Amino acid sequence: MQRREFCHAGVAALLAGALLPRGVMAGVYAGLQQVDADLQALSLQGREQVLPRASVQELADSLRGRLLLPGKPAYDTARLVLNPVIDKHPALIVQPTGPADIQSAVQFAGANDLVVAVKCGGHSFSGKSTCDGGLLIDLSSYRNVQLDTQRRLAYVTGGSLLGAIDHETLARGLVTTAGTVSHTGVGGLATGGGFGRVARRFGLALDNIRAVDVVTADGSFHHADGDQNSDLYWGVRGGGGNFGVVSNFTFDLHPMQREVIGGKWVYPIDRARDVLEAYAEHSMRLPDAFYLDCGVGHPPGDGPGFAVLDVCYSGPPADFERLMQPFRALGKPLKDSVGAVDYVALQRSGDFSDPRAMVSYVKDGFCEGITPALIDSILQGLEPDPGRLTQCYFQHAGGAIGRVAPGDTAFSQRYVSHDMMVILAWPPEADGPAHRDYIRAYWKQLEPHTRGFYTNVAEDNERAAQLQANFEDNFQRLVALKNRYDPRNLFRLNANIEPTV
Repeated sequence: MQRREFCHAGVAALLAGALLPRGVMAGVYAGLQQVDADLQALSLQGREQVLPRASVQELADSLRGRLLLPGKPAYDTARLVLNPVIDKHPALIVQPTGPADIQSAVQFAGANDLVVAVKCGGHSFSGKSTCDGGLLIDLSSYRNVQLDTQRRLAYVTGGSLLGAIDHETLARGLVTTAGTVSHTGVGGLATGGGFGRVARRFGLALDNIRAVDVVTADGSFHHADGDQNSDLYWGVRGGGGNFGVVSNFTFDLHPMQREVIGGKWVYPIDRARDVLEAYAEHSMRLPDAFYLDCGVGHPPGDGPGFAVLDVCYSGPPADFERLMQPFRALGKPLKDSVGAVDYVALQRSGDFSDPRAMVSYVKDGFCEGITPALIDSILQGLEPDPGRLTQCYFQHAGGAIGRVAPGDTAFSQRYVSHDMMVILAWPPEADGPAHRDYIRAYWKQLEPHTRGFYTNVAEDNERAAQLQANFEDNFQRLVALKNRYDPRNLFRLNANIEPTV
C-alpha cells in the first residue's frame, strides 16, 4: 500500500470523528491512540530504519483493534510467546479485530519494508510467532467459533484456540481434528498439518479445511476453496504461513459421541523395550478410531523413568478390550488412568498450567514404521538428567491421513505412520546450551531412521536446505505460489519457501 493511501485512511477517520461524539468514536475504534515518537525498526534486509511518527499514527487511526508500541501498556505481554527463552521486541504490534485490520497491518508492513510475524497461540518452539524490529500481528483479540450444524461446518476466526473449537463442536455431537493441546492456535496447526486424537479417523486438520480467507503480502483479501482461488487453497493446506495471514477457516465437522475411552498406561523404564516393540508391531493394525501414542523418557528431578501408552478410542466401546489384548500382554502398568472420559476433557489433559515455566526444545521426524534398529537407537541414546524432562515420543498417524494423495494438498507426507519427537524441557535458569547439545547429538542417532519432518516444529533455518526434499513433488508448485503471492518474502517466519523472482 502506498503512503498516500494511509493518508486517505487518516482523513476518513478525522471526518468520522467530527461527526460523532468522542465517546462513540472511542467505542467504535478501540485502538485509536496517539503515537508520540518515531519508531526504530529493521528492514526486510536487516538494516536499521526509522518509522516516522506520522506514518505510524496513520496506521493507528486505520485500526479498529489495538496498536501496541514499545514502552506502552500491554506491549511487553503481547510480544511474549510460550517458550520463555524467546525474548524478541517487535517495532510494533497490531491486535486486529477482523480482516480489515489485518489488511491495514500487512499493507503498512509492505510499505515500510518490515518482516511480519503472526501469533495465534504462541506455541512455536523456535519463536517464529514473534520478531525483532518487525511488525507482529497478534491475533489473540480475534477469536470466535460459529457452527452450521445442518451443513456440518465450523467457521473459525484465525486467532482461535483449539479448545474453543472442541468446546463448541462436541456440545452438538460433532468434531473436527484439533490437535492434542487445547491452548494451541488454530492457524499454525491447521496450515502446517494438524495431527490429533481423531486424525486417523477424520484426517489431518488441514484435510478438514473446506475454505479459508487469506490476506496476502500485498494486503489483498482472498477467499479460497476448491472452486475459487483453488491454487491458494491448495498451498495453505500444508504450506503454512508462507502466503499470508489466514483470517478465517471453514472446517468440516463429523458426528462423534462425546464420551470416548482415553487415558494412559504408564510402565517402568525397564519395560521400555517391551512397550516400544509391542507398539511397533500392533499400533498400525488398529482401526482408524483407535489413536495410540507411545513415549519413553525420564522426568526432571529424581523420579523414575517411564514408558507410556496414551489412548484415545472413539469406536464402539464393546470392541475396546479385544483391540487392546496385544498390549495387555505387557502386564499390569504402574499407573492406569484409561477409562470412559469426556473428549473435551481429554483434549485438555496435556495442557500446561504455567506454559512459560519451562523451556522446550524439540526435534522431529516422520517414520514409515518403527524398526528394531530405531528402537535400539532410542534406548541407547536416552539419558536421564535431573535438571530436565527427556522424552522420545511417537504420535500415531496412518489411517485416514494416508488415504489422501500426496499431491491433493501441499502436505505431501501421506506415508507417515508415526511422527517421532524428541522433547526436552528445563527451567529457564538452567544451562540451556548443554541440554541443546545433548538433544542434537541424540537426534543424529535417530534422524537416519526418519523420512521428512513436521514443518510445524522445525527449527528456524536449521532445516532450510531440507525443505525441498521435505515437500517432495509439491515443492516447485509451492515456489510458484510464493512467487505469486509473496514475492518479497514478507512472510518468512515459518518453514520458509523462498521466492525465486
